Amino acid sequence: MSSAAILDPGLDPVDLAPVPRRRFGPAWLWVAALVAVIALAAVQIAIGSGFRGALESLGFASSRAEKTIVRSVAAKAAVARLVEGRQAEIVVEGEAAKKGNDAIPLSTLPLEKARAFSIATPGTALTCLTQAVYYEAGFEPAAGKRAVAQVILNRMRHPAYPKSVCGVIYQGSERRTGCQFSFTCDGSLLRTPAASAWRDAGAVASAALAGHVEASVGTATHYHADYVLPKWAFNLAKIEQIGAHIFYRFPGNWGRAGAFSGNYSGNERIPSIDYRELNSRL
Repeated sequence: MSSAAILDPGLDPVDLAPVPRRRFGPAWLWVAALVAVIALAAVQIAIGSGFRGALESLGFASSRAEKTIVRSVAAKAAVARLVEGRQAEIVVEGEAAKKGNDAIPLSTLPLEKARAFSIATPGTALTCLTQAVYYEAGFEPAAGKRAVAQVILNRMRHPAYPKSVCGVIYQGSERRTGCQFSFTCDGSLLRTPAASAWRDAGAVASAALAGHVEASVGTATHYHADYVLPKWAFNLAKIEQIGAHIFYRFPGNWGRAGAFSGNYSGNERIPSIDYRELNSRL
């Protein structure tokens, strides 16, 4: 079939002439690129990444992910051994412990701030963290309560520990020895909390799970009371003393902010505790 056979006879030949395409010159390309860059920067700033986030997105600055510490199974085991087994033994107690603790110098390394962490509906995590703040630091200064909560959240993000708030707090509680936080296995849970102190602990826990960061202890993952001196205190970097608690971070890269990149699992559970057995054991 010829091309003439498919033409609409009502069309003027001029209507069939090809329409010239509008071409954008180099100036238009530069304007479009500039608009895209500004839009990207605005998005990064709006979500809280700031100008550094914009630069990272454009490839002009290294991202935080590139600085994440490489973590092997052997390295995790080595880190765990710093505070386990014989390293957990108490060297001395009482006034002698206080003198020994004073003799350990504070770390001269820069104090790095932990990243904020928040949960939209904390639920069980809030219960666990309130318990930890109350039974570990219920009658400590407000800063000491906040520091204990920060240690727990730091552990939750560190590769050496469980990836939930309750998991960190109740780690080892199923064993007669080895609980990471003594209140979970020493009978403290058998005591009825004091109402006002429990409310204070709940307020601290709620703020911590809403994004508050206690900068005074940085990336601390450990603490102990000043009236005991455990062997592991000589293995870690001493950060600060708040109230009766002395706070420590891991040495080297394992204590740096880049190592705290673990993802929150969201699996919060308080393990079943046989209070009758616990009471009889104590």
